[in-house]
Amino acid sequence: MSRNSKDSESKYSGRQGGGKRKKSYARGNAPIKKKMEKSPLSNQEGIRLNKYIANSGICSRREADVYIAAGNVTVNGEVVTEMGHRVQLTDDVRFDGRRLNPEKPEYILLNKPAGFFVTGNPEMGGRTVMELISKATKAKVAPVGKLDNKAKGLLLFTNDGTLAKKLAKPKSGIRQIYEVKLNKNLSNEDLETIKKGVYIEGSKVPVTDISFIDNKPHDEVGLEINSIREHIVTRIFKSLGYEVESLDRVVFGGLTKKDLPRGRSRSLTQQEVINLGML
Repeated sequence: MSRNSKDSESKYSGRQGGGKRKKSYARGNAPIKKKMEKSPLSNQEGIRLNKYIANSGICSRREADVYIAAGNVTVNGEVVTEMGHRVQLTDDVRFDGRRLNPEKPEYILLNKPAGFFVTGNPEMGGRTVMELISKATKAKVAPVGKLDNKAKGLLLFTNDGTLAKKLAKPKSGIRQIYEVKLNKNLSNEDLETIKKGVYIEGSKVPVTDISFIDNKPHDEVGLEINSIREHIVTRIFKSLGYEVESLDRVVFGGLTKKDLPRGRSRSLTQQEVINLGML
């Protein structure tokens, strides 16, 4: 799962108190040919570059100073070697070409109740899932994927842009299991049709498995699918003349609802983060 980041300004430039101008050296002791110009952000409050790098988890501040001096760090495409250089959170800061995120990566799993919007502008009086995780983190996390307002179940939030992008568009999709309640009993014939894969807008939607839930009426089924297409579960059943009355995502990747009551959230363990990154 990844890292991101942002831009620049310099605290020290040119001669200081009549002293000698320091030479700037890039990696390999080659002098830097192109110097950063004064940015309009010079007088704006920002964060010291070494702190920005340390916050991203690359190294300590002291080590960051060494890497900065060696020319390993760029800000908005320009090599910066000046001690005390300040950047904004909107700047593109890279270490050896890798874009950094000054925030500590966080991963929050929510067991979403029905009646909460995930994205977009909710109607007047509507509530959003961000209310439910407001006490879990102060980081600017975003949901990975979507769940309808009426849907329930697992929803992952993170500020790790690399992981979020990977999970949103994996080659084979991410494993998800839903418990679905329909407006009427699902026929055995339609169950077999779904199992073979139905076509939505001319594209076949492969289904890993579908079955009736033990000791439940046949209007309740379990569906395992990897597709991340929007509203795909609802659209599968609608194509065969069924309406989804209740939708609950009980598995997302290797994550489950175990010990996570409805409306509650928790941070992922380090091992869970590693497992997601291997999907």
